[in-house]
Amino acid sequence: MTDTRISYGKSSHEINPEFKKNLAELIDESVVKYKDLPAYTNMDVTMSFAELDEYSKQFAAFLQHEAKLKPGDRIAIQMPNLLQYPVALFGAIRAGLIVVNTNPLYTPREMEHQFKDAGCKCIVILANFASQLEKIISKTSIETVVITEIGDLMPFLKRNIVNFVVKHVKKMVPSHGLTQAISFRDALQRGKGKTYAPTKAQPNETAFIQYTGGTTGVSKGAELTHRNILSNVMQILDFMNRGNKTLVHGKEIIVTALPLYHIFSLTVNCFAFSYYGAQNILITNPKDIPGFIKDLKKYSFSAFTGVNTLFSALMNDPKFKEISFSNLSVTVGGAMAVQAAVAMRWRELTGCAIAEGYGLTETSPVASCNPIDGSGILSTIGIPVASTEIRIVDDNGQDIPQGEVGEILVRGPQVMKGYYNHPAETAKVLLPDGWLKTGDLAIMLSSGYFKIADRKKDMILISGFNVYPNELEDVICSHPKVREAAAIGIPDEKSGEAIKVFVVKRDESLTSEELRAYCKENLTSYKVPKLFEFRTELPKTNVGKVLRRDLREEELKKIKA
Repeated sequence: MTDTRISYGKSSHEINPEFKKNLAELIDESVVKYKDLPAYTNMDVTMSFAELDEYSKQFAAFLQHEAKLKPGDRIAIQMPNLLQYPVALFGAIRAGLIVVNTNPLYTPREMEHQFKDAGCKCIVILANFASQLEKIISKTSIETVVITEIGDLMPFLKRNIVNFVVKHVKKMVPSHGLTQAISFRDALQRGKGKTYAPTKAQPNETAFIQYTGGTTGVSKGAELTHRNILSNVMQILDFMNRGNKTLVHGKEIIVTALPLYHIFSLTVNCFAFSYYGAQNILITNPKDIPGFIKDLKKYSFSAFTGVNTLFSALMNDPKFKEISFSNLSVTVGGAMAVQAAVAMRWRELTGCAIAEGYGLTETSPVASCNPIDGSGILSTIGIPVASTEIRIVDDNGQDIPQGEVGEILVRGPQVMKGYYNHPAETAKVLLPDGWLKTGDLAIMLSSGYFKIADRKKDMILISGFNVYPNELEDVICSHPKVREAAAIGIPDEKSGEAIKVFVVKRDESLTSEELRAYCKENLTSYKVPKLFEFRTELPKTNVGKVLRRDLREEELKKIKA
């Protein structure tokens, strides 16, 4: 009999969303409490919490005294995972600035849009990308440019060797004409000995303007307040300390492969784990899998965060089995769906389950998660985190019965203030009663767990039937000869749309016929893909999320041609 109860879930746990007034208070407490412990490690160089405290104070003083920045001014940070990132971040927060995290791989057009939209007055940028900034800086309100090089916080000899090799041997630093720029080390020196005025930011003041991926048009900046991030820190830690696995203050070592400028790593790895005195192992280039595995062998890490494609890429390297996972007790997957085949293989090889979670930039980001101890339900996004409600509704915003597909709505203290300078866009997703329309489709199971179907815009319509790419990809990736897959809908005269799947092989002997037969065994007839295309790789975002949008655009261009 069909369950007619509505699809609504609320956590039985509650957190205090204002346990600190602002993020600077959290930083101040952590750097003092754990001053003698390692805070961040990158390229075999470790910075203690005491050093992080001192460097970030120096940078805060520079921002206030030398750059003349005032509370509420916007500062862009544009670099990969390096020791300089937490220094610049914590310094900016302590000085009362609003941080605008920026993808280092952005084109000049994307940089210009983001910096102008946010009204940035200052930027900290890796030298490798300074030539791109030069092309558009005159069109922005940026007055202070701080340029850092990869080795800037390394010991003297290693610093000079690394910076020389990167610049002159690998030639990774194009020349630029930003003559007004200040070096990162000089900025610290200028702030040394000066006293900064600690921020007095209130809980509901903006801490970050965090830009979305722009999958629904021009990238928009989600205004995340101090209260939003602090709430999510508490929600994350509450979830991780349930059941038979709990975090230990000052003892955790977390692998940070996803960039810290991404909301997932920013809140989970940077703030939540720093608050627990964890050591962050920063991976600058996670695409270098052999180098990544070499790093993993050096540390007895206890926690690991990542995305499906990263887990898969690591396990596909034969040397992955040489890593010791004896201390690993927490693995969290987010940003995209974790495929069942990947999750099962990870647990088999590491002895630790992947706890899949769900969230968005607009929810700071975590809204729901599976239990960390592996007792959850595979291929679901778990249950709401503390102080959070989740509903599943139809196109008219009406609650629907459990087991039916609808849009996810989220309400909780981690939901953003709105899109910066975009009230019309905010009104489209943020309802007057606090519910956020996510644009994601899911069902609520009778167990109270939620299961993602797909993004609304990624759904494929076959002769009136809804087909969800996540389901197809999950099935196809369970084939032993498949490494990765991405499913899209393409125009079809008979059925409206047809399914095309792009596949990266694990075994070169795989054929389209073999894959189609496998799909027929595991999927109802209208879900069986019409076309397969084999590729050596799939287009991905900088954090490894497969870009179905790019694949659809390629197909549409072929049709128009």
